[in-house]
Amino acid sequence: MYSVSIIIPTLNEASSLKRTLRQLSVLEPSALEVLVVDGGSTDETVAIAQSYGVQVLSCDRSGRSVQMNHGAKSASGDILCFLHADTCVPDDLIAVIEQTLADSTVACGGFISLMSGQQTTRWGISLHNYLKTYYAPLLFRPHLFFKGLRLLFGDQVMFCRRADFWDCGGFDEALPIMEDGDLCLRLVKKGKIRQVNRIVQSSDRRVARWGSWKATAIYLYVGCLWGIGVSTSYLKRFYEDIR
Repeated sequence: MYSVSIIIPTLNEASSLKRTLRQLSVLEPSALEVLVVDGGSTDETVAIAQSYGVQVLSCDRSGRSVQMNHGAKSASGDILCFLHADTCVPDDLIAVIEQTLADSTVACGGFISLMSGQQTTRWGISLHNYLKTYYAPLLFRPHLFFKGLRLLFGDQVMFCRRADFWDCGGFDEALPIMEDGDLCLRLVKKGKIRQVNRIVQSSDRRVARWGSWKATAIYLYVGCLWGIGVSTSYLKRFYEDIR
């Protein structure tokens, strides 16, 4: 049996975190630990995390890569699971993770992300995101696709063995976005990347702000440019933080 540490990077996530932590509190089996790594929230994020009795870490620098690495350094589980504060998971999350990584040829896994809001489900964008896991590596890294590369992103709840994570150097803290795809490119050297045939539910707040057509255009633009090697510092300007 593996032990699983769940790491949640936060920055002003009070509107989402309570629901996420409530779901984590009823996981069966439970996680070894839940670590909330806060990057300097000015709302009630830290107080909410403390009220659920999870471990709260403060990070001097905000930025998802920095915060997730900080959490990984403090984690004691055999497996690291990186969870966004606005993503909801099934109550058998830990069992699914353990079963996936029981296959020694698999280095990393993630879920199918269903994007939804209070009154709508973004079926079209969710389908595109599902397909992107496969077509993006096939288009831009075909030699790695046939070795098992699938491109996972943060809202798919990525998980991997702690030893493999650090052997690959963890998340690249110099990257303002696409740190998740970058990690997949390095983890595939350890084994296959697998998209598990199970659903997690992610907030549609970015699509709600941009609109479906604009969001799709930005996702394609950023993804394609990253695929051909354009700097993430340039791409970040098109991908604003939305809370």
